Amino acid sequence: MGLLTGSASLTRFSVEGELPESFWDFIAERVAAQCFKDIDDTLDEYSIGWVSVADMFDAGFAYSSYAAGDYVVLTMRIDERKVNPSVLKKFVMKEEERIKREKQVPRLSRSVRLEIKERIRTELVRKSPAIPSTYDLCWNIADNTLLFFSTGKKAMALLEDLFKETFKLSLILQIPWLTGLRLAEGEALERYEDMRPAVLL
Repeated sequence: MGLLTGSASLTRFSVEGELPESFWDFIAERVAAQCFKDIDDTLDEYSIGWVSVADMFDAGFAYSSYAAGDYVVLTMRIDERKVNPSVLKKFVMKEEERIKREKQVPRLSRSVRLEIKERIRTELVRKSPAIPSTYDLCWNIADNTLLFFSTGKKAMALLEDLFKETFKLSLILQIPWLTGLRLAEGEALERYEDMRPAVLL
């Protein structure tokens, strides 16, 4: 579930680092540099980048669609071509048997088998459509917090890498302890810092 759906699972991050003075110019430049590149007409197996929250095919961000008041809203899109290992094994074995019959040899050398495997894999990748995945985010620039609409560990790791590569800023996962620490003030903050995790037996 994403930002524009009725319900969603999300993870909260804080954004660490200095924001430039010309913030929106910076965002426009960096988002354009890391926008999603389509791989449907290529032999590439993987692509990751930013697209519009409203349209996964919009990587040009007409009218600065990522800007919404004090928020930056983006979708991280990943397209990946995958070859099922069992399917690869089947076609490799089939091709090996064909070549052994053709050459009338009982066994193929390791280098020939590797060449066959790579050739078959390339052919299968070429025939495989790229499978898309999308993950929305909402970055509050007023308090430097970010909501990521996924709880998957792999997706979060990819987000952290892409976000840092794009904006040169780090994301810090906000566990309940850190969220409470950020919200606590005065005497409550002193008491909060004195607390320690308890081990329940």
